[in-house]
Amino acid sequence: MFGDLSGMMDKLKEAQQEVEKTKNRLDSVLVDEVSSDGKIKVTLTANRKIKAISIDDSLLSDAEELEDYLILTLNKAIEKATKINEDEMAVAAKAGMPNIPGMDMFK
Repeated sequence: MFGDLSGMMDKLKEAQQEVEKTKNRLDSVLVDEVSSDGKIKVTLTANRKIKAISIDDSLLSDAEELEDYLILTLNKAIEKATKINEDEMAVAAKAGMPNIPGMDMFK
């Protein structure tokens, strides 16, 4: 019985290591989003860390318009990054999960 438990613990540790590797890798996956008219461009990692924001000079004179553009564009980029992050993390977690009865919700 303890041999099986030990094996499952090893598998869980492997899964945790795989998740950590995936988190580190997602820091290098970049997601770009551009506003519909191209006036704002944002780049974030798949871990949802902002790396760059490019703003067209025409938006600098109107703070309210700039804020609206930033909110819309950042939210779109965050949605994309979150989707990539969730998909990759699910794969990483599933790959290392031991076969435990009743825990098939991860498959």
